[in-house]
Amino acid sequence: MLWIKAFHIIAVICWFAALFYLPRLFVYHAMSDDLPSRERFKIMERKLYRGIATPSMLATLILGGALVHYQWDFIKVTYWFWCKLALVVLLIGYHHMCGAHVKRFAQDVNIRSDRYFRIFNELPVLALVAIVILVVVKPF
Repeated sequence: MLWIKAFHIIAVICWFAALFYLPRLFVYHAMSDDLPSRERFKIMERKLYRGIATPSMLATLILGGALVHYQWDFIKVTYWFWCKLALVVLLIGYHHMCGAHVKRFAQDVNIRSDRYFRIFNELPVLALVAIVILVVVKPF
């Protein structure tokens, strides 16, 4: 079980790294004026989303599911777990929103400003803080 937990934490770190960096790429992409820069950002965004973010999310969910399975009798009655699970569901939605932005940029149809992406970039930080507090402190 400790091996599963260790690999789950590694997957979470990789997923969050991608969720922090991808919207930052969107900021720079939205600000770019020249074609070579825009094309470079398209490649970087696609590779980050498909090559790191999505596999890391899947690993996080599979390993997290295994941890839940092995501890189900204990965690099914805890409130902190259900709050954490709700935040994970929101993060999955955020992940898919990032994917939609990757597609829009790839098709050159982005309508969002760099300011929007700067704010959008802060959402996973809030989720991370809340999740860590829920898992470590278990306030309820």
